[in-house]
Amino acid sequence: MIAKLFLNHPDSVNETYFEHMRFALWFAFWLGAAAFAALVHAVIPAAFEKTGSRIIAKLYERTHNRGR
Repeated sequence: MIAKLFLNHPDSVNETYFEHMRFALWFAFWLGAAAFAALVHAVIPAAFEKTGSRIIAKLYERTHNRGR
């Protein structure tokens, strides 16, 4: 049960538990940054015109085919 909860998924992307934690925290930080940029852009359309979509594209690049 412990392996299923904490180890199987990180192993599936060739990472240890802590490597996976570091990546997930990094990913969450940049998702938050993209969300913040989109929120500001919603109120001030001239601000952060492409920031959110650029961050999302970079995150997709980083995760696409990960662990294959």
